[in-house]
Parts: sequence; C-alpha cells; structure tokens
Amino acid sequence: MREAPSLVLIADLLARGASIRAYDPVATHEAQRILGDNPRISYAATPMAALDGADALAIVTEWKEFRSPDFDAIKAKLKTPVIFDGRNLYDPATPRKAGLEYFAIGRL
Repeated sequence: MREAPSLVLIADLLARGASIRAYDPVATHEAQRILGDNPRISYAATPMAALDGADALAIVTEWKEFRSPDFDAIKAKLKTPVIFDGRNLYDPATPRKAGLEYFAIGRL
C-alpha cells in the first residue's frame, strides 16, 4: 500500500468532504493502519456491502474477485449508477449495457 493510488484518491475525496466505505480482500488492515481512525472512513466485509448507500463505485485495485461482477446488482445498490474504473477491468460496453455510467480512467 506504500504507493497505492487508492491512498491519493481517498485523501482527495476526504478533502472534498466525502465519506469512504472501502473494501479490499487483502489490504484492509494495512489501510486502517495507514489511514488511522477517521470517522469518515469505514471498511466493508464484502464488495457488495461496500456499495450499500454509496453514491458511486471507484475501482482502484484489480483483485481477481472484481473481474466478473454482477452489474445489475451493483446498479441496484448504488444511489447513482456510476463506476469510475482506475484499472480498466471491463469492456466499457458491458457495464453500460446494464445501465451504469462507466468511466474507464485513461481510456477513451
């Protein structure tokens, strides 16, 4: 996590007043150590639990469990059906077909 892009994104979002609900299957404990006890950061036990009531989904890691999501379920959980994908995990047509706004960072 030393140079993880998620740390930059979290810092920027917090500076703008956002609350964060994060999930990582491996790095949660390290993230908690690095980010400290911030009341605007919570950690979910599952990927779908991280989406409960969320305004948007930001993907900043490419763990295998994120490779084949249920886009319909993601859309149902999000307040605003939008995904910002910093790892370009998906063919843009797939989440868009499910009715999600999809932004593949660095891809046209």
